Amino acid sequence: MKANKLKKEGKSIPLFSKWNIAAITCVVISALCIYFYHHVQHMKPLYPIQKIVFLENKHLTDEELKEFAGVQMNKSLLAVSCREVSRQMLKSPWIKSAQVRREFPGTLSITIRETEPFALLDMHEHLFLIDEKGKTLEELKDDAVPFLPIIVSDPYKEKEGFSEALQLVRLLNDKGFTSEKGHIEVIAHKPDELRVEMDETVVKIGAGGYEEKLERLIQLEENLRDRNIPVDYIDLRFGDKAIVKPIATGGIEE
Repeated sequence: MKANKLKKEGKSIPLFSKWNIAAITCVVISALCIYFYHHVQHMKPLYPIQKIVFLENKHLTDEELKEFAGVQMNKSLLAVSCREVSRQMLKSPWIKSAQVRREFPGTLSITIRETEPFALLDMHEHLFLIDEKGKTLEELKDDAVPFLPIIVSDPYKEKEGFSEALQLVRLLNDKGFTSEKGHIEVIAHKPDELRVEMDETVVKIGAGGYEEKLERLIQLEENLRDRNIPVDYIDLRFGDKAIVKPIATGGIEE
């Protein structure tokens, strides 16, 4: 009725209203988006990653490093953020640094610098590999054979003693004790009671002055070896003298 009235009055009826045009536009755009989405899904990425190369890794396997990197094969090299891959890998305590480089057309090259195990931490009868700063790398499972100096301590409750033990182990390495002795164990509950078990000999060393004390120990061991005296313990805590307790009763003061 209204249309007839408009025709009678000589007025034209618009074919599309503004609302109709907007609705049609939305439908067209949606259709195009769906088309391009499915089309892109099946497109081959530009410069797909064919190979991930790891350089200078000694302790970590390539498969372990791939998990740390979190990069998918066949992903476009252009879509990879070298900074993000490096940041992701540094979450592992085993990795000190990671340099990531794109090598076109299809290789991602990652040069890493690993953390070297420094000692073993015996905490409540659990063994952990630690670095030179005392940071835990991983727990040793099963019946692992100790191959590094052992620090017996709880870093969370005995921080001062643990810190002193790290300093002492560093000097033991420098002086060659760790390569000469079959077994080295540093008991570090309290700094003043710090002691080292070297093979079958106990050395009471206390806190501080480690370099001078170890020099005295080297000279003392040579003297005891020359005299063929088996030792129960050596006490280096008292100034510039050493107390030696042979396995037989009695003591020797040097």
